[in-house]
Formats: sequence, structure tokens, C-alpha cells
Amino acid sequence: MRCPRGERPRERLYWNGPTALADVELLALQLGSGTRGRTAVDVAREMLAAYGSLADVASREPSELARLRGVGPAKAARLVAAFELTRRLRGRQPGERLRLASPAEVYAAYAPLMEDLNHEVFRVALLDAQNRLLRDRVISEGTLSASLVHPREVFKPAIVESAASVILLHNHPSGDPTPSREDVRLTRQLAECARLLDLRIHDHVIIGQGRFVSLAEQGLI
Repeated sequence: MRCPRGERPRERLYWNGPTALADVELLALQLGSGTRGRTAVDVAREMLAAYGSLADVASREPSELARLRGVGPAKAARLVAAFELTRRLRGRQPGERLRLASPAEVYAAYAPLMEDLNHEVFRVALLDAQNRLLRDRVISEGTLSASLVHPREVFKPAIVESAASVILLHNHPSGDPTPSREDVRLTRQLAECARLLDLRIHDHVIIGQGRFVSLAEQGLI
């Protein structure tokens, strides 16, 4: 089913710019098409009604979005890819290499990528001698544990890139960044391994919703 010409989000975006479109219209553009008797705008409106907000839609797994009527795997993948691109763009700055000299700077760089995820992601950021970001790597996704975050996987990229130091990061989907006993245990295990490899762990930052905790500031590294 097609929208009346004056109500089509694509035409509205073309002539009026993206800021003229509501959330539901932007979602509809990513969906591309609706189903029999329902436009893409109808599907997008039902999606927002089901989850409550655009941010809630962005935090869902593709398999969950795919189960919604009128979405399916292809459209779910397109939506999740668009949200991930947005996170990556928000987390990057053009020009010089990003400098991560404090926990607040780490949080500012990585919160857009991690704070609204509904599963745990463990990353390692590789720094040069001036605390500038060389690159980062996702080490594991899922429940954080020593069995999933192996020292070999954490430190191999640092050795390959000749990093001067590393920053460990992970998120708490609950929104509360308070370190768990497993967080502390794993951090101490990795810090001991780093010393054996003559590498420095600069910090381990846990990202919550709108806040963070630095294990270095808490004296746990």
C-alpha cells in the first residue's frame, strides 16, 4: 500500500530535509516498504508503539525486530545497521587521533557506542605513548566472564599494534555501572597478565546509562 504523494517520507525528506521528518517517518524510510494493507509508516508507527521510543527500538536485537509484523529479517538487519552506523559516527571525531587521557574522555567516546546496548560487550582500546587511540577491538559479546574474555584475545591486538597501553571497557545493560565481583576479579586477572607481558592497563571503564565507573579511580588496577 502506498502513501498519498504529499505524505511520503522520501519526498518530504528530499524537499524539506531530514529534520522535517518525525521519528516514525525516518523509521519508515529504513523499512522501505509496508505489507498488504499497511504502509511503511503504519509499520513504523506500530513499532514505536510496541517499544515506546526510538531509543528503545535502537537497543533491540535484529532477531527481536524481525518478529514484528511487517518487518522480517531483511528489514530488521537494515534497521540495526542504521543504528550501528549512528553509534559509530557519534563515537568518532574527525581529524587528529582521539586522545583518551581520563575516564571522562573514555566515557564520552564510547558511551554512544555502548550505553544503550541490551547485552554486554567487552572492548579493548589500544593507545600510543601520548594516550591517543590507535584502534579498538571487540573481544566478546554476552555475559562477561573470564571464560569469554581470555587474556590472549585481549592482549594480542596490543602486541600486534605495538600499543603503549590499553583501556578495557564494557557496558552494563542494566544501566548501573557499579562493578560486580566478577568485574573486579577479571580486571585483576588481566592486570596480572599485562604485567607479565610488560603492558600497561591504563583503566577499565564500565559504562552505564548516563554514567560510568573507572576501576583505576577506585584503586582496583
